[in-house]
Amino acid sequence: MPLAQSLERAVNDGAIFLLAFGAVLALAGGLIYGRWRLVARVTLVCAFLALGAGTAFGAWAWHEKRPRDVRGSSTEFVQALRPTKPKPKQPSKLLSTESWPTYGFDPERTHLAPAEWRLRPPFHGIWRRTLSSDIEFPPSVAYGKLYVAQQKGHFYAISARSGKVHWTKTFDRCVAASPAIADGIVYQGFLQTNPCGGHVRTNDGLLVAWDAKSGKELWRLRPGAVESSPLVIGRTLYFGSKDRKVYALQLRGRKRPRTRWTFTTDDEVVAAPAYSQGKIFAATSNGSVYAIDARNGRQVWHATSFSRFGGREYFYATPAIAYGRVFAPNADGTVYAYGARTGKLLWARQVGTYAYTAPAVWRRTVYVGTWDGYFVAVDAVTGEIRWRFDAPSTISGAPTVLSGLVYFSSCGRCGVGGSRRVELGPRRTFALNARNGDLVWTFFDGKYSPIVSDGRRVYLTGKNKIYALIPRVRWERYQRQRAAAKRRAGKRARPRSGAKAGTSSGTPG
Repeated sequence: MPLAQSLERAVNDGAIFLLAFGAVLALAGGLIYGRWRLVARVTLVCAFLALGAGTAFGAWAWHEKRPRDVRGSSTEFVQALRPTKPKPKQPSKLLSTESWPTYGFDPERTHLAPAEWRLRPPFHGIWRRTLSSDIEFPPSVAYGKLYVAQQKGHFYAISARSGKVHWTKTFDRCVAASPAIADGIVYQGFLQTNPCGGHVRTNDGLLVAWDAKSGKELWRLRPGAVESSPLVIGRTLYFGSKDRKVYALQLRGRKRPRTRWTFTTDDEVVAAPAYSQGKIFAATSNGSVYAIDARNGRQVWHATSFSRFGGREYFYATPAIAYGRVFAPNADGTVYAYGARTGKLLWARQVGTYAYTAPAVWRRTVYVGTWDGYFVAVDAVTGEIRWRFDAPSTISGAPTVLSGLVYFSSCGRCGVGGSRRVELGPRRTFALNARNGDLVWTFFDGKYSPIVSDGRRVYLTGKNKIYALIPRVRWERYQRQRAAAKRRAGKRARPRSGAKAGTSSGTPG
């Protein structure tokens, strides 16, 4: 727990204790005033002091926790959601099949599927695969497979078509990141050794590369504990570490990479780096956001969140880069929007008690969930709340926008023991109309980040299961086509009237 949250809890508890203690003393002093006036007077003085101190602590807590919303404008707003990306002249066959190659889908981490992927509920289940423990971060999809790690160190390559496990790897380490996939290689970060849980302060970790087809290990590095989902841009691999550094590795095919540069921040980097227009954007556990030149590792700008109780809280969530802005939810419950070019704070909006989910961005709207059980759509220009959906429990994983719907999961009992309010209840996955927040579809399983896709199927991540789903309309059409094909095949194989089975038509057996 960061210093700010620890101090907040102490101040809250102190205010409650002093106010209750002062009230008890005042009541006791009043009761004994007629018999022992001297004792009663001392008791009443102590009561007034306790009530005064409790009121002062309460006022301090209110002042530090007050909303500090900053309304934005069209300053530093770019009309295009993402920069225009030139298509490669001769894309390789491998590259063309990297459907969902990294956490958040694209280098900007927008969690926005391509517009041409028209997949909408109701869905029909194709297959289901149960893993051995919780899946905190969603799979990446490439080459007809899903690549996914569960929390206790088991990594799987699963057939997207059948759900069959092609290969698996086991490490006695914790995992809280999605893999990155590029040019036939899978890159995965690992944390400390088991058991997992809590914000463990350690530099013990791994980064491993495997052959995507066979699972053969190509190399491994020990840069520190890696809770940050890696990102490949061209021939460079970027990731953050709990050793307070952002790494840029120069990839050399299947050989061990060279370190291109490292950038030292002010605290642990658990959020994944995002990339846009030559800059890497990294957020830290000390409430800082950095823009770093992707070529040489030099700082472009540095911005911070609001200070509360003498400190800043986590940027655990990965920022999203869209419309020329950096959208970064913080554990203090506020979504911050910084200019991607200058780092200037453009707006800030408190959306709940805690905000641990990476945002999704679509149609000038930022989507984020909170631990007090709200899913919120925020105007990307001004920071004003457009709509809010009341979920049954905490929301801890990133949403996904696909075919006009925004998907998210409620986490159940995530956040138990927090110093601020959290919503406890059932786990579910929801699909809302991304324009107005109307409920469209629900699914019985879910916990963290629920949805990825390859344009043909939707892959939903539950607590410890992965489900392959297809729109029911497509499934019914496929079944009709299959039945018609069987009928046609049966007619072709059926002998003509008067002919014996197994003979040519019109020819005696």
